[in-house]
Amino acid sequence: MPWQKYLLAFLITATIFGTAFYLTNRLDARRLADIRTTQEAISIDILSTETQFELLGNLDCQALSQNPVLSEELNNLAGRLSVAEENLGTDNSEVIQIKKQYSLLEIKDYLLMQQIAEKCPKVKPVSILYFYSNLGDCPECGRTGDVLTYLRQTYPGLRVYSFDYNLELGALKTLVSLNKINGKNLPAMVISNRAPVYGFKNLEDMEKLVPELKTLATSTAATTTRGN
Repeated sequence: MPWQKYLLAFLITATIFGTAFYLTNRLDARRLADIRTTQEAISIDILSTETQFELLGNLDCQALSQNPVLSEELNNLAGRLSVAEENLGTDNSEVIQIKKQYSLLEIKDYLLMQQIAEKCPKVKPVSILYFYSNLGDCPECGRTGDVLTYLRQTYPGLRVYSFDYNLELGALKTLVSLNKINGKNLPAMVISNRAPVYGFKNLEDMEKLVPELKTLATSTAATTTRGN
């Protein structure tokens, strides 16, 4: 009978949709659990890093030269923030809150390195302040971020600080103002306190803009040799 065929088709369709709905809910629950784990890990990292800031501020130059200054911790925190952005979205309120905390830590690390450089003449930090946008108005920001990630991984001594230009954060707005960043020409970079540089730069361009990379490469090679 025709109605039996329709009923069978309905049951099959309902079963497919029910199974898909069940699996989606399971995946969403697992994703939420992963996000909560990531958020808890980020909170612990932030507390640990803030404590390290206080400890490092009281060290002398000899002690500072024997201890890494938070670079690895901030890189790990950046990776966890990326995971949270992928899972929740860049406009999620929790992600934005985490990004604000991370941005404040970056600014504190940047200021700490400036203080260390003044206190210890032999310490010469090489830094890049990178300003980007997630609003869809910066087509080159993604490519620039990839280049900077590669440089940070290749040269552990290079300190790359990434900031969402549109983040509503007072300290970040002050940093933008002090460095005279034009938000209409993103991406923008401030390399070792020099004048801002705008637009996408490939690896060859960055090697010219950051001649200090040669010194970092020599330093990294020497450290590796001593370690072996």
